[in-house]
Amino acid sequence: MTQAINPLMPDWTSCQDLPRAHGGPLGRGRLRSEPADFQVEEQLGFAPDDEGDHLLLWVRKTDANTEWTARRLASLAGAPVSTVGYAGLKDRHAVTTQWFSVPRPRSDLPDWSSLAADGIEVLEVHPHRRKLRRGALTGNRFRIWVREVDLSPTELVARLESIRARGVPNYFGEQRFGHADGNLVRAQALFAGTAGRVPRHQRGLWLSAARSQIFNEVLAERVRRDDWDQPQPGDCLQLDGCQSHFSVEQIDESLRERGVRFDLHPTGPLWGAGAPPTRGAIQTLEDQVAARFPGWPEGFAAFGLEQERRALRLPVRDLTAQTNGDWLELGFELPAGSYATVVLRELIDWESTQN
Repeated sequence: MTQAINPLMPDWTSCQDLPRAHGGPLGRGRLRSEPADFQVEEQLGFAPDDEGDHLLLWVRKTDANTEWTARRLASLAGAPVSTVGYAGLKDRHAVTTQWFSVPRPRSDLPDWSSLAADGIEVLEVHPHRRKLRRGALTGNRFRIWVREVDLSPTELVARLESIRARGVPNYFGEQRFGHADGNLVRAQALFAGTAGRVPRHQRGLWLSAARSQIFNEVLAERVRRDDWDQPQPGDCLQLDGCQSHFSVEQIDESLRERGVRFDLHPTGPLWGAGAPPTRGAIQTLEDQVAARFPGWPEGFAAFGLEQERRALRLPVRDLTAQTNGDWLELGFELPAGSYATVVLRELIDWESTQN
């Protein structure tokens, strides 16, 4: 356990109050009236080996989260749940299609169809050489239906064009922070030394939420300045589609053009030990935001976290939309680690109906 650092609760911005980049919501609607209204399909980025000691399972599940599904697959395969692999976590209140891996049974294959009663369908089975690791996916494809929508088709077309041209702020979504931002409250208890003994996995969730909040606050300041998607002197820039980044003292026309083409993106801090790679006014901004959270930067370092970066801008690729009466259907693809709700909030407000 780290030493107590600061017991005072900082004042943070909730996800609902983060500034939007493309103007106010165009209307309101109802989201997730049933699981089929929110569909996610994982993009793995590589093909199965078709040989090896593991099986890759292409699984569609309804109203079932990833970890619970992994336990059901492990039970049917007669394997420890720790040997089941998956690339990313998916929401429960949705229809989600993703890959899992299980050790290849030495005898007959399980009857995967027996999982149908649990809302789990195994669509494909392929031999594979190794366990599927977290983060192996390249992105996710979303199809979302919003009901009871009242908006102007003309305004919708203009907003979609703006999002295609600039992307959206790459905020962490509210799922990151738990009910009523409870993960942030618990992270503060960690830093204050009042949390007691906490399982490592739980502690990691709370620390990740706290880092994410500081990132969101930095991004919110950049959105208010309207330079969240434009390289600035002193920025740390990330190449699109990878984690490689580099710092720049000055911005020339070539860098501006690459920003417009989505070849690179400004980044924000995921706080930890060490100095941030930004310079000048950008570094000052990030330091000022972190100072609103007394003890948090020191707490991240005390728990062994290092400085990392995350793109401030989220490209929204293959964005489509159509209306039918009071329904709005949206389709788009996002890179791994991003949230569909941060795209939705640039279009509409919504009420969510979940079981």
